[in-house]
Amino acid sequence: MNAARRFHTASTLANGLVLAAGGYNPANLKSAELYDPSTGTWTTTANMSIARYYHTASTLANGSILVAGGYNTANLNSAELYNPSTGTWTTTANMSIARFIHTASILTNGKILVAGGNGTSGYLNSAELY
Repeated sequence: MNAARRFHTASTLANGLVLAAGGYNPANLKSAELYDPSTGTWTTTANMSIARYYHTASTLANGSILVAGGYNTANLNSAELYNPSTGTWTTTANMSIARFIHTASILTNGKILVAGGNGTSGYLNSAELY
């Protein structure tokens, strides 16, 4: 990696590259990098709009990566989409509840179930669909 990071996400793209996004080192990171397993090299790609760690990343049916929630200086309810074809990020609709250390599961209908995590008042027992 070009930037050491922890608490980031790693997502395999349809083209075989791996997207590493966000994390902590020792500051919050909004940077993202692509790993090419065939060459063993890392290259930078566009930054997310918001630095975050303890977020989730889910691969959508269209190949985009949905990054949701996480933590910065506070819990985040924001979400953004990475477009592997253009290498760019776009903000998308916020979650209804800010959360970090949550889960995100891809359902058979293509929706993403975001559940649990930590919120502003402590542990969460709520879930929402994206």
